[in-house]
Amino acid sequence: MAEIKDPENTILMELKGGTVTIELLPDVAPEHVARMKELARAGAYDNVAFHRVIDGFMAQTGDVANGNMEKDFNIGRAGTGGSDLPDLPAEFSKIPHARGSLGAARSANPNSANSQFFINFKDNDFLNGQYTVYGQVVSGMEHVDAITRGEPPMNPDRMISVKVAADA
Repeated sequence: MAEIKDPENTILMELKGGTVTIELLPDVAPEHVARMKELARAGAYDNVAFHRVIDGFMAQTGDVANGNMEKDFNIGRAGTGGSDLPDLPAEFSKIPHARGSLGAARSANPNSANSQFFINFKDNDFLNGQYTVYGQVVSGMEHVDAITRGEPPMNPDRMISVKVAADA
């Protein structure tokens, strides 16, 4: 596991293959970082499916309303919801959508991000300046690379648990 420099701004995501350590970027996207920590601390991301996983592009998850595989799960609805919290304003930056970066998923409205996010499998520069980047995988990317592909996947993988490192 990677050395954790700032436990309050580090996410530990447990996947079937092991732990993914994500450094959050509070100086770049403070509202997105605060939202992820709030939902992680509430246990909202636990058991949420990766509902859209495109080979050579990204893995999307975080639908806390419809993606929990332990609560009335329907893969057809996963990806259509968010949290009960208000949508977030875009926090665009010069940080690129590089391999392992965490981006805020949203609708066509730039200020519609809520709880969903994606992890880039490769550098996706065409997303730069259009989606908020608010974290970077610093260890465990091999576990992200192993997530089952599909739109949606027939048998989706899930985030077993998501915790703020300071609480783990």
